Amino acid sequence: MQANHRDIWVNVLVLAGVFIAVHLVYIGLIRPQAELVIEAARQAGQSAPRNLFVILKDLEQEICIVLMFYGLYLMAVRYTKLVSRRYLFTVDLLQDAGADRTGLGNVLEELEKLPGHITGTPLVETLKASLRRYLITRDVQNTSDAINASVEAQGVRLEAENSTIRYLIWAIPSVGFIGTVRGIGQALSQAEKALAGDIATMTDSLGVAFNSTFVALLISIFLMFFLHQLQRAQDGVLVETQAYCEKFLLNRISS
Repeated sequence: MQANHRDIWVNVLVLAGVFIAVHLVYIGLIRPQAELVIEAARQAGQSAPRNLFVILKDLEQEICIVLMFYGLYLMAVRYTKLVSRRYLFTVDLLQDAGADRTGLGNVLEELEKLPGHITGTPLVETLKASLRRYLITRDVQNTSDAINASVEAQGVRLEAENSTIRYLIWAIPSVGFIGTVRGIGQALSQAEKALAGDIATMTDSLGVAFNSTFVALLISIFLMFFLHQLQRAQDGVLVETQAYCEKFLLNRISS
């Protein structure tokens, strides 16, 4: 529970830090440069060009970029945890146990004494669940069923941990659509000027609409790619967990 509270506060601080950093870049670089480009175009009697600073200058794009970096941070944390614990698959955690009840019981006690960041891994959780089932039933088939059930449960847990990332990937296009609605609303309010021959203001407002959606969709596609890579790594961990349990536990108790 304390670890969960700590993770929440860390995530909040990271989100705040990302927002501050991105906002500083916006007020120090992106918006001033965009204003220079827009003013130069206005003096020349032209609409704002498709400049990178102009595309990124609005509030909706800033929010999307903040959410992008926060989502990348969340995925990097999860992927780093997966990679840092893969060494467990190369270690025989049951090497001191035979097929007898006493040896396996001792191994179960040792697994439960491991540090929290190790006991919470899919491999150790599955080993503990299957060992408990075998010590109770002394049945290999029941133990195999326990392994399958535990692996499925770990898959559900990993999927649930990705819910925040999925929400961010959904929220980013939504923020972009808000910019689209805002830009179209501004453009409609400039309709009289456009009918009078001044279309620059109206096209600038339409630029707000299309730029926000353009940036949001690009970021969403970018994040979805990395989410798929993360899920692929998580699925690989589950497959290796099941293979490990069959090799080191089922083979041992069935011999």
